[in-house]
Amino acid sequence: MSTIGTIAVIFDLDGTLVDSEPNYYEAGRQILDEHGVPGYSWSDHERFVGISTLETVAVWKDEYGLRASVEELFDAKNRRYLELARIATRAYPEMRTFVELLAGEGVPMAVASGSSPEAIEAVLAGTGLDAHLRLAVSADEVARGKPAPDVFLEAARRLGADPADCVVLEDAAPGAAAAHAAGMRCIAVPYLAAQADAPEFAGAGLLLRGGQAEFTARAAYEWLVRTAA
Repeated sequence: MSTIGTIAVIFDLDGTLVDSEPNYYEAGRQILDEHGVPGYSWSDHERFVGISTLETVAVWKDEYGLRASVEELFDAKNRRYLELARIATRAYPEMRTFVELLAGEGVPMAVASGSSPEAIEAVLAGTGLDAHLRLAVSADEVARGKPAPDVFLEAARRLGADPADCVVLEDAAPGAAAAHAAGMRCIAVPYLAAQADAPEFAGAGLLLRGGQAEFTARAAYEWLVRTAA
């Protein structure tokens, strides 16, 4: 039984628990280059932070006029990302500490991500976070990805938690919007400093404008305890 009442915590994965965006960017750059679109930049990639892979490649197909189907692009990007992710994906140290702290206090936890189930499994296993984060929901398993609330609501359902008792940790504006739409509180840790002023973050219960550099496990836990009272 948790020491902080009925609170459950749901983590976004990419950019929140782990620094996987460089791998997603490189996978995207390589795939687009192979399909005749060179010069895909980090600033191009930033548009898709917090958006599911399926939605990302659908935009690519339209914007770049790619001949390959959305399904082919989706499969290719996932394969390339998994190759990169298995080599090196780093868990943020304070996020790892927070997960371990919550686990020690018996707080129910889940991951809700726009990544594929295979990618989520590979990253959690590769970082060892799967020791405590055993429940994960992919946007591929629900009707709509973020900013729709579906993936968070499904995570709450599987946890057996009331959405109003759930706290989401998110790094991206679409994810913060999804948490709000799900009726959940949000700890926002913006991956992109330029997004800290995004209106989607305005409703966050705790906004750490400095991102991961500002986040500490102890401060986040103390906020949970205060707001649970």
